[in-house]
Amino acid sequence: MAVTDSTLQLKSLDVSAYTVPTTTPEADGTYAWDATTMVLVQATAGEWTGIGWTYAPAACAALIREILEPAVVGLNCFDVPAAAEAMARTVRNSSRPGLAGYAISAVDCALWDLKARILGLPLQHLFGAARAAVDVYGSGGFTTYSEEQLRIQLEGWAGHQQIPRVKIKIGEDRGTNTVRDLARIRQARETIGSGVELFVDANGGYTAKQAVRVFEACAEQEVVWFEEPVSSDHLEGLRQVRRSINADVAAGEYGTTLFYFRRMCEAGAVDCLQVDVSRCGGFTEWFRAAAVAAAHGLEVSGHCAPNLTVPAAAGTLNFRHLEWFHDHVRIEEMFFDGTGDPDGGSVRPAEDRPGNGLTFRARDADKYRIQA
Repeated sequence: MAVTDSTLQLKSLDVSAYTVPTTTPEADGTYAWDATTMVLVQATAGEWTGIGWTYAPAACAALIREILEPAVVGLNCFDVPAAAEAMARTVRNSSRPGLAGYAISAVDCALWDLKARILGLPLQHLFGAARAAVDVYGSGGFTTYSEEQLRIQLEGWAGHQQIPRVKIKIGEDRGTNTVRDLARIRQARETIGSGVELFVDANGGYTAKQAVRVFEACAEQEVVWFEEPVSSDHLEGLRQVRRSINADVAAGEYGTTLFYFRRMCEAGAVDCLQVDVSRCGGFTEWFRAAAVAAAHGLEVSGHCAPNLTVPAAAGTLNFRHLEWFHDHVRIEEMFFDGTGDPDGGSVRPAEDRPGNGLTFRARDADKYRIQA
């Protein structure tokens, strides 16, 4: 189909939601779950369709249909920043932070993917690539895992797949079980050996001084990344921990506005800013957040939604690594052809397919589809 003004008009947003049970119960320091919900957006113009998604409650789908779709349908689908601005304006009374931010993210990612597919370009080249491969770290290590489950997962990453960075969850029971936290950190180090970097994530389960005590108690295990030692909203607490330990302190995964990331950077709260492309406002806001981080001398790390994030990570100069999160990897491999291969510790975005390089397998996803 020839590209004309009429074919470039955004025709529709097809929105669907899917809930996939976990294989076993999962938990971190402050939350437990037994299923994960993906809200998928397919944006259509002419004969082309772009895809984007977020991991959010099914109510996100209704928000997209009722509020976001009327704001963007009919726009030129090449003008993604205009669509981003239209969406931001239309959710003013719905509050941009939170669910609306997640919804905007799914649509924004679908629109950028649509544009790249129309142009016949891999998405990272539409952005402009900064690297050919994206470093990743294996992420899971849930507090509900037995010693055997944790060992198998860590050996899979560090041994079979040769990923040189792994992360486990700590802060169990909102920081009330530090004895088990420390035991699991020791087990993780024993399992992966000395040549693999060990990350921990408390999901805001500790107080600031408690986090420092835990870090000091596991000094021999050489933890190099301490994620959300306290709540990400507690910027003073993050700064206190950051000044007291030699591991990098990270946070930012819940950010849905540029001002959130600015405040976190200005507060000196983190050594590396986490940004989640499926929450922050999509690719449009990812690059703006990365620029804010760069202006403060910081790198960014991609949080979750790994296959969605790879092209943006490849196009970001001050990028460090991407979370290869167990739950999302599993779902994305179930739902899409063309997902990334993290063997060796990095993933290469597709060079031989347009857009994000993924093909949605609707038949495989349909059994998990829910009313939304």
